[in-house]
Formats: sequence, structure tokens, C-alpha cells
Amino acid sequence: MKNVYVKTQQAVDKVLCHDVTKIEKGGFKGALFKKGHVIREEDVEVLLNIGKQHIALIELEPGELHEEEAGLRIVNAIQGPGLFTKGPSEGRYDLIAATKGLLKVNGACLYRINRIPKVVVSTLHNHTPVEEGQKVAGAKVIPLVVREKTIQKVEAVASTSFPLLSVLPYRKIRVGAVITGREIYEARIADGFGSVLAQKTAFFGLEAPSVTYAVDDREKVCAAILDHLSKDCGLILVTGGMSVDPDDVTPAGIKKTGAKIIKYGAPVLPGAMFMMAYREDVPIIGVPACAMYADTTILDLLLPRVLAGEIITASDIIRLGHGGLCRSCDKCIYPTCPFGKGSAS
Repeated sequence: MKNVYVKTQQAVDKVLCHDVTKIEKGGFKGALFKKGHVIREEDVEVLLNIGKQHIALIELEPGELHEEEAGLRIVNAIQGPGLFTKGPSEGRYDLIAATKGLLKVNGACLYRINRIPKVVVSTLHNHTPVEEGQKVAGAKVIPLVVREKTIQKVEAVASTSFPLLSVLPYRKIRVGAVITGREIYEARIADGFGSVLAQKTAFFGLEAPSVTYAVDDREKVCAAILDHLSKDCGLILVTGGMSVDPDDVTPAGIKKTGAKIIKYGAPVLPGAMFMMAYREDVPIIGVPACAMYADTTILDLLLPRVLAGEIITASDIIRLGHGGLCRSCDKCIYPTCPFGKGSAS
């Protein structure tokens, strides 16, 4: 790269080779002039006012890439399904969610890419629920010009674990719910779970769960689950009776269906009394009582992953211990908080 510096007063009619950024404390931050802008007489004072006494012009040599071409090649290498590219702005490209869904990030591959000098790729956490149009990652190179070999290294690493980034859309499935407890079944107290589960599923664009009430009897709980399965439910949520109290037989009822118990108990607070099971390929979730009154629990950590089609393993649940302590903030801001994020990989 050959550098040519021209005094700003002598740069009229010259073409900018990079964005010129302006930063005001507590105010504007962005590109005051974009790459390709032809400097006019009236621009000179503006440039001088932001400290630009000289304008840098460059000439690329063989084997070199401008920051914008380099940034574009980086995002092309890491972009998977469910994303689109936006940019450039100041040499940076962003990846935007093309659909509502679950963000997947290959953390190990991301680490390897960011070890390459002069390369920056920044993302949201793995397993973050994202909205359509939400920014999930940004990529750029540090200098204005880099060697093409640098970007080829990025492309080589990304190709070994493609895609590094993707957004998985949520599945449109029928959800069944079994709400246990004789006191609820006999209408001694009002059901507090039905509305909560309806709210949770509505977030994913699903109809409210089909609800069955059952007394605390493992045979009855088992029968209710099997009934939902016979009606092609793709997910069963079973609430109540999840503790170690003698009357709490929900885990036994789930097991009696023939389901494979993946994990009973989770290192997440709130949400310790949680069960993950599968009967064939249908997930059955034992929902702890805390989900009825706490804004965010283990259910909110794993339900997006289940609805995105992931098969949850015992290791997945164990890893939630790192970051699995909810701060119980006065105003819940999940998922833009640390809850459940330490297990991202």
C-alpha cells in the first residue's frame, strides 16, 4: 500500500478512500463523509473542525484488500441461514436476523478467527432468542488495508465449522400441557399455570397449549401425557408435583410413559426442580413451580432451543450452571442480561 497525504485545503475534488467519522460526546457518532465522497469547497471547514488537517489517499498493491472488501469477505465466510448482511459503515459489516428465532454461534470457531491479527468478529451470545431485523454480529478489519492472506485465513477457519453464525426459526408445533395437583383438579384453588404457559408459547407464535388437569397420581399423569401424544402434540409441558414431597409424583408419571429421562434437576436458579425427557422424538418437560411466578426461569432458557429443533442433552443442562443464577431484577430484561449465558460455546 502506498500512502499519499494531502492537506485538507488541497483535497477539493479528491475522492475519499474511507469513511470520515465524527464523534460528539453524548451526541452524534458516525460517518460524516462516506467513502467515495468527492470533497467540495464547503467540506474543507467541516473537515478541519473535526481535526482532519490532512486527507489520506492510498494505492493498493497486489495482494492487498481495502477494509470494505475484507469485511465483506469475512461476513460472507461466517454467515449461515437466517441472516442477511448490512453495510458497510466505517468499514464494518453487520449480520442481521432475517427471521425471529434462536441465534447459534460456534464459539470455538469464533475464538480461532479472532486470534487472527487485525480481524474483529463480535456477536451476541450463543442461544440468544432474537427478533427479525435484530443485529446479531459485526465484522471488520482494524487497518484500512490488509493482506489478502489474512482474509484467506479467516475463510479457511470458517470453512471447517460452517456456519459460524445462523438463526434457527422456531417450529410451528402443537403443544400439550398437563397441569397436576388435586387442589387444582378439584377447583379448590385457581389454576395459575395455564395463562403462564399460554403467554410463553404465544411469544413463539404458537397457539395456547391444550390443557389437561390431573390429580397427583402417576397413572393419571401418564395417561394425560399419552393422550396429548395421541393427538400429535410435538411438545408436552407438565407442571406441578416436581419436588421431592411424597405427594409430588409428576416425575414418576413422566417416566411411566416410557420416556427417556435426560436430566432431573438443573443447576439453574430459579428452576432447579426441572426435568427433561423424550418419548421417541417428542420432548416432555417437567416444569418447576417457579415458572408460575418468576419472570424468567430455566424454562425460558431451554424452550427456545427445543422449539428451534435442538435435542437437549444432560450436558447442555449441566453447562447452564455457569450463568444460571438469575439476579431477580425489579424489571426483567431477559434475554439482554447474563442469565444462562455463561454456557455459550
